Amino acid sequence: MLEILSKIMGAFGASIIVPVVILIIALFMNVRLKRAFQSALSAGIGLIGFNMLIGAYTPIVTPVVNRMVEHTGVNLRILDTGWQATSIVAYSTEVGMIFLGFGLLLQFVLFSVKFTNVFMPSDLWNNYSFMLWGSMLYLVTSNMMLSIGLMVLANLFTLLFSEVLAKRWASYYGYPGTTISAPHDVVQVPYGMLMDWILTKAGADKVQWNPTSVQQRLGFLGEPTTLGFILGLALGFSGNYMRLYDLGAWGEIMTVGVSTAAVMSIFPKIAGIFASAFTSITDASKKSAKSSGKDRQWYLAINDAAGYGEPATLISGLLMIPIILVLAIILPGNETLPMVDLIAIPYIIQPIVAISRGNIFKTLISGIVLLVMNLYVITAVAPIFTDVAQSVGVIIPAGTLLIASFVVLGNYFLGTLFLIFLTQNPLWIGLSVLLYLILFFFVKKNKEVIVDYLERDPAVLEDGNKS
Repeated sequence: MLEILSKIMGAFGASIIVPVVILIIALFMNVRLKRAFQSALSAGIGLIGFNMLIGAYTPIVTPVVNRMVEHTGVNLRILDTGWQATSIVAYSTEVGMIFLGFGLLLQFVLFSVKFTNVFMPSDLWNNYSFMLWGSMLYLVTSNMMLSIGLMVLANLFTLLFSEVLAKRWASYYGYPGTTISAPHDVVQVPYGMLMDWILTKAGADKVQWNPTSVQQRLGFLGEPTTLGFILGLALGFSGNYMRLYDLGAWGEIMTVGVSTAAVMSIFPKIAGIFASAFTSITDASKKSAKSSGKDRQWYLAINDAAGYGEPATLISGLLMIPIILVLAIILPGNETLPMVDLIAIPYIIQPIVAISRGNIFKTLISGIVLLVMNLYVITAVAPIFTDVAQSVGVIIPAGTLLIASFVVLGNYFLGTLFLIFLTQNPLWIGLSVLLYLILFFFVKKNKEVIVDYLERDPAVLEDGNKS
């Protein structure tokens, strides 16, 4: 059964599973077959479009980033080989496959009994993040129940944070009734809220670096496509400054510039198609709530590729690449050299971008601190991950001692939870469960206040205080 489920995931992926889920839900909510089918197809077109765009952009930027790393001349002992290696590990272990089935059932049940308002099974692929940490714990402890307990607790935290973020993410990225639930993304929510509160108190909102304000100040130079072009040129130059005598280097610089502008230009068009997929479900949900008097606001978990190319997200992510590279070199105690996953930064900063309402200045500060934490978490757990990867047949690059994924394995929240369970100390594990229970009841009791806080506009509040 688990093998069949794994094969289904491998054969279809999110681009097919999400449209099927939308079709079933739409029909269940009495949407006409024609409209339900068009909605499902629009979702599939959107997800395929996102993946094609990111898939075409990544191979153009990756060589530039790799050359940038090579030019530093630094040889740290942990090499970032990308998130793909972590997904291979997650889907290759027995304990990981057990959770794939168990987690799916758990997520269905929790949504059905209204324990959560996030329908997580529609983003089943990203369960690999839970399966990765559980597999690593099982390799070290050989304790199946402990490993499954870690994955279940991580899933519960993720659902809670996803529910807190849902409305903010949906309204900022423009996809009504949807949210993200990828564990390596949404566990940034408490950190993002804390940093946003600190930066707001420090007056960071006075620096309005968001796509709209930048465009108003700079005119055509501030348009997303122009900014993307300039940023792409700067990134290309950073990876080629040592070989400017070569005409090929100038070609690569220009290609990265135009490609980044292309992402900025094309992404909103795909996003528009994808967003239209949820109109029928949203209308049916409102109609059902009006007729029954019961208003349940729920969100469909979708792939985080849907937010990757949003201007503030992509600009912030690209600006962080050279900054975190320099910090990786100079920070004491760090042994991680980020490389392949640098281009994946826009995935994991989406909660921070949404909470800061697209303020690039605040996102850069919060994001850099977050990525620094990633460096040290990886330094702590990379030896265990390397052992697990080798045990399932992942080939370690020649000359490399340890491997890791900068965005998935560097997750401060799940990494800390893993280290707590690794102690096998009932007190520490009990305290982590207690923390979840406290957060759960706090969020359930104050959810409306928390959501309203995230939806507030600091600029409006500031104007109100002045008057």
